[in-house]
Amino acid sequence: MFGYSMVQMVRSNAHKLDWPLRENVLQLYKPFKWTPCFLHSFFEEKVKNRKKMSVIIEFEEGCHESGFHSTGQVLSNEKRCTIKKQFQTFNCCSAEVTPSALHMLLSQCRDIRKIYLNREVKALLDTAAESSHAKEVTRNGTVLTGKGVTVAVIDTGIYQHPDLEGRITGFADFVNQRTEPYDDNGHGTHCAGDIASSGASSSGKYQGPAPEANLIGVKVLNKSGSGTLADIIEGVEWCIQYNKEYTENPIRIISMSLGGEALRYDKETDDPLVKAVEEAWNAGIVVCVAAGNSGPEAQTISSPGVSQKVITVGAYDDNDTPSNEDDTIASFSSRGPTVYGKEKPDILAPGVDIVSLRSPRSYLDKLQKSNRVGSLYFSLSGTSMATPICAGIAALILQQNPQLTPDEVKTLIKQSPDKWTNEDPNIYGAGAVNAENAVPKE
Repeated sequence: MFGYSMVQMVRSNAHKLDWPLRENVLQLYKPFKWTPCFLHSFFEEKVKNRKKMSVIIEFEEGCHESGFHSTGQVLSNEKRCTIKKQFQTFNCCSAEVTPSALHMLLSQCRDIRKIYLNREVKALLDTAAESSHAKEVTRNGTVLTGKGVTVAVIDTGIYQHPDLEGRITGFADFVNQRTEPYDDNGHGTHCAGDIASSGASSSGKYQGPAPEANLIGVKVLNKSGSGTLADIIEGVEWCIQYNKEYTENPIRIISMSLGGEALRYDKETDDPLVKAVEEAWNAGIVVCVAAGNSGPEAQTISSPGVSQKVITVGAYDDNDTPSNEDDTIASFSSRGPTVYGKEKPDILAPGVDIVSLRSPRSYLDKLQKSNRVGSLYFSLSGTSMATPICAGIAALILQQNPQLTPDEVKTLIKQSPDKWTNEDPNIYGAGAVNAENAVPKE
C-alpha cells in the first residue's frame, strides 16, 4: 500500500494536511483489498482524477492574494476542480479538488500553510429565564430587555414567529440563498426564542431573557441540521462584514449552538472554526458557543467551544422550577478539560426541557411531534438551548453598558454565579449563570 502515489503524497505532506483529510485520502484505498493487484494502477489513476473532496485551503500569513492566485492557476488546469469561496477575513478559501489536484497544490503552491477537510458540523422556555435570574433585571428604574442590542443566530434559520414580530432585522442564507427569514429545521427558531421570545403568545410565560432584542438569522445548517466548516466560516465572516457596513446598529453578539468534534491540532487556534470565532471576538462581537452534548465523559468539549476567548456554555437541569435548590448538571453536557488541556466550559445555563418557539412543518416539528407545546411552542434539551440563554443575558449586559468589550462581558458573566462556584470547573465552569449578578448595578 505504501507504494501508492497518494499514500506517498500524504506521508510527505502530513504537516500540511489535517488528520481528517489524510484519513479521507487513505480510505480511498480500502476497496483495493478486494481488487486484483494487476488492476491497482488502473484504478488508482481513476480515483486520483475522479474522486472529489471538499477542502479549506489556508495560506501563510501575508500571502493571501498570492496563495489564492497560485491555487486558482493550479485548479484551472485540473479537471473537476474549482474554487468555491474566497474568505478575505480568514486568509483562506474553500475548494473542490481531486487527489491529483491536491498533490499538484502541495507541490506547486508555496503559500499554502495547511489544507483541511471541509468536514461536517451539526446543530447541537418556560422556567429557564427565571432560573437564570434573567426576568425583571432592573437598573436605574428600567427593566432591561435587550432593547437596541442585535444578536446573530448562526444556525438553521429563523421562522417568523409572532413572538419575534418586528425584531428579525436581517437574514442571510448560505444554504438555499433565500432572502426572507425561514427555518426548515426548527433548531434555529428555538434558539432565537431562547434569546429573545417576547412570550406574547403565552402571556409572557415562554419569554426569553432579552424579549426586546433584535435578531439576525444566519442560516448555515440545512434542513437536517448539518453543514460544513466552510458554511460556518462564511456565516461568521458575513457577520464581521455586516458590522463594517452597518456601523450604527451592529451585531453585538453571535450565538452558535453548533459544533463538531474537537481535533487535536498543535494548538486550538489551528482549528478553522476556532480561528473564525476568535476573529469575530477580536472584531468586538461577543460569541457564545455550545459546549457540546457528549458528556459526562471528560475532554468532550466540541469545536469551536475549545476556544479560550469565546464564552463556552454547558447545560444544567433546572427541574422545571425557578428555585436553584433542585438544579443538577445535565448528564449530556460536555465536560473539560479540552483536548488541549484547558479548563472549559466557562458557564452553565438551563438546557433541559426548554420550551421555546416552534417552527411549524419544519424537520424537528415533524420528527418530534410529542415535543410540541400548544400550537406555537416546542420543547428541546441540549447545550444548544443553554447557549442562547447565555447570549440573551449578554444582551442585557450590553443594553446596560454598550461600551463593554467582549472580554469585559465574559468577565461579568463568569463572576456572576451564586451556585457551583467552588465545584470542578471542568464540569460546572464558573457555575450557573445569574443575570441579576452579571449586569453591573452602576
